[in-house]
Amino acid sequence: MRFSTKAIHIGQEPDPATGATIPPLHLTSTYTQELPGRHKGYEYSRSNNPTRAALERCLASLEEGEACAAFSSGMAAATAVLQTLRPRDGVVGGHDLYGGTVRLLTQHFVPWGLEVAFASGSEPDAYAEAASSLSRPRLLWLETPSNPLLDIVDVRALAAVGKSRDMQVLVDNTFASPYLQKPLVLGADRVLHSTTKYLGGHSDVIGGAIVARSAAQLEPIRFIQNTSGAVPGPLDCYLVHRGLKTLALRMERHCRNARHVAKMLSNHPKVTRVLYPGFQNHPGHRVAAGQMSGMGGMVTFELVEGPEAVESFFTNLHVFSTAESLGGVESLASHPASMTHSSLSAERRKAAGISDTMIRLSVGIEDVEDLLRDLERALR
Repeated sequence: MRFSTKAIHIGQEPDPATGATIPPLHLTSTYTQELPGRHKGYEYSRSNNPTRAALERCLASLEEGEACAAFSSGMAAATAVLQTLRPRDGVVGGHDLYGGTVRLLTQHFVPWGLEVAFASGSEPDAYAEAASSLSRPRLLWLETPSNPLLDIVDVRALAAVGKSRDMQVLVDNTFASPYLQKPLVLGADRVLHSTTKYLGGHSDVIGGAIVARSAAQLEPIRFIQNTSGAVPGPLDCYLVHRGLKTLALRMERHCRNARHVAKMLSNHPKVTRVLYPGFQNHPGHRVAAGQMSGMGGMVTFELVEGPEAVESFFTNLHVFSTAESLGGVESLASHPASMTHSSLSAERRKAAGISDTMIRLSVGIEDVEDLLRDLERALR
């Protein structure tokens, strides 16, 4: 099966009991057993649930992995990965990771005993140097495109760096989705998703997932999923699974609209810089073109003027909503310095290249002319 067919049919087989085209939603906490220990594969919904199992099958198929574990949020999925490590193990992260991931690493797991080093740039040598600074490097944590700078890292090259040091390689594929990029095919061991974003696609559910190249690589994650209990409810799983059915169509429109928005912003006198991997002058364009089938729906830019202009811009938006998150059908605008990355110190934001005049757009699937007019009005 090809991508769109898998997204619609894997885990969505008609109900054998009734013939219902859409399988029933299993809103149950426990399962009646024929005798103690004699059951139909389900005992308690924290451990497993048919609706969650169907979603996990579909996600694994779309990422071309063998197994998937779904979680109650993207951060719960990230936490589960880090809980497979031990004190004094080392994690290498990119220089532009999502602010919540940086907070999780530095404020939660460093006190717990992990060692963390961040690459100074996007090149493989920067990651290798960071790994060399750790006494026991175990995990390479990549994010491409990154949040909010839309940096691109070469997954193939960094998978080789990780393998040469016996490190597991994880890629946060939230911004690209499996429709545009398949990190496991490129050499990664695990893929992380905030299913809240493009996979769910409608801003009405919180969820996360880890997909592994092999079932054996997922076993430690599956153990933590069950023992810690940060699992999504059946309705959450149903909503994400329903979103997957239109993922291909939505991503095509997200990409097309974002391309028009980025082009308009790049020619606007009130804009000083546009970050969009679809531009040939983007430093990661060549790599992105080699590992992604489209450039995504995210556009980041900076205003020429200062904080007052930023406030005026957001005040005058009408189609774009001022909100955190991304990947929904509706267009969103956010201010990383005061929203998604506010947990970072001003010094760390500056070092990462996140300015106070930076604005991140999640370009939705509305009529692009309405989006362009809205941005033009707010900039004017």
